[in-house]
Amino acid sequence: MRHVMKTYGRKSVAFTHGEGAWIFDTTGKRYLDALCGIAVTGLGHSHPRVTKAIQDQANTLIHCSNLYQIPEQESLAIKLCELSNMDTVFFSNSGAEANEAAIKLARLYGHKQGVEKPVIIVTEQSFHGRTMATLSATGNRKVQAGFEPLLSGFARVPFGDVEAIRQVALNNKNVVAIFVEPIQGEGGIQIPPPYYLNALRQIADEEDWLMMVDEVQSGMGRTGAWFAHQHNKIIPDVMTLAKGLGNGIPIGACLARGKASETLTPGTHGSTFGGNPLVSRAAMATIEAIELDGLIDRATFIGNAITQGLANNLKDLDSVIEIRNKGLMIGIELDRRCTPIIDLALEAGLLLNVTADKIVRLLPPLILDDEQIQLLVTTLSSVIKQFLNEPK
Repeated sequence: MRHVMKTYGRKSVAFTHGEGAWIFDTTGKRYLDALCGIAVTGLGHSHPRVTKAIQDQANTLIHCSNLYQIPEQESLAIKLCELSNMDTVFFSNSGAEANEAAIKLARLYGHKQGVEKPVIIVTEQSFHGRTMATLSATGNRKVQAGFEPLLSGFARVPFGDVEAIRQVALNNKNVVAIFVEPIQGEGGIQIPPPYYLNALRQIADEEDWLMMVDEVQSGMGRTGAWFAHQHNKIIPDVMTLAKGLGNGIPIGACLARGKASETLTPGTHGSTFGGNPLVSRAAMATIEAIELDGLIDRATFIGNAITQGLANNLKDLDSVIEIRNKGLMIGIELDRRCTPIIDLALEAGLLLNVTADKIVRLLPPLILDDEQIQLLVTTLSSVIKQFLNEPK
C-alpha cells in the first residue's frame, strides 16, 4: 500500500467477496456487514438483479458522453422524480458532487434573484462532503482543519434549532437557501425534533428560500421511507442522493423541483461520467429490487428490532447514554470515546464503525433476515459489554 496516499486509517483486513449480508476476508473468515460500505450496499453484496444489470450493460455500452441522449439515464431520472415528486435530476459520481451541484444551484438561484452575495444556512455537526464547497458547508471543524481559507457564503446554526434559523432570517437578507440532513449520519445519528423539517419548509416558503435536503446517507429506503424527509410529508426544492442509489456503483444525483428545477442551464454545470449507461442501469436495478422485495417496510422492522434488542440487552449499563434509530440508521451513544469497539467487533465477525467519537453507528443492509438480526444484536451487545468492562 506504500504507493496509495495515506488518506485512510485502514484496518489490516482485506475482503475478497460478499454474499448478501455476509462479506469474506482473504483468510476465508466471514463477517456480518452492519456498515454496508457506509450506507452503500443496502441490498447486500452480489445482489443478482444488480449484478445482471451491470453485466448486461457492460456487454453493450458502458459510457457515453452527456453531449448525447442517454436513454438509461432518462429512465432513471423519470423513476427518481416519480418516487420523490421532484421535476429534474442532475447526475454525478458521488454524494459530495451531488452536494456541490446543490450549492452551485442555490448560488445561481440567488444571483438570478438579484442577491449579489448569496448565503446558504447550514448546521453544526453536519457533513456534506470533502470538496472545498461541501467541506465549507460541513459543520465539523476536525475535517476542515488545514484547508483554510474555506469558502464564504454559509451561515451556521445548531441542528434542530428552528428559532436560530428565524434569527438568521431577520438579520441576513442575503440568505437564499437552507441545506440540512434530515438525520445527521456522520454527526452521530442525530435525529431532529419531529416538527423540524416542517418548520424549515414553512420558513423557506415565507422567505422565498430554497429548502435543500442532503439525503446522501438517509435516502434509498434506509429510514423506512424512500427518502427520510417523506416521514414529514413535505417536498423540498432540492434533494441530493448517492451512497445506496447504485448499491456500490458510484453514482450521485441532485434533484430539483419548481423554481429550482430550471436554474442550472447548459454550460452552468456538468460531469464527464455522471449518469452514464452503466451506473444508470445499476441504479435502476437497485430501485426495482427495493420495490419488488418490499424492503422499505422491512427497513423499519429490522431497525426497530435491532434497536429494541440492544435496548433490552444493555438496559442495565449506565455507560450507555442512548440508543436511537430511524429505520436502519442506528446509533448507540456511550459515555466515553469508543473507537476500540471497531476492532473488537471485527474480531467477533461484525463490521460497524464509530462516529462523533462516542457513537457506535450501524448502517445494516435492508435484506437482513431474522437470524442475522439476532446475531447482530447478540454479538454487538457482547462487544459493548467487553469494551465497557475494560479500564477507561
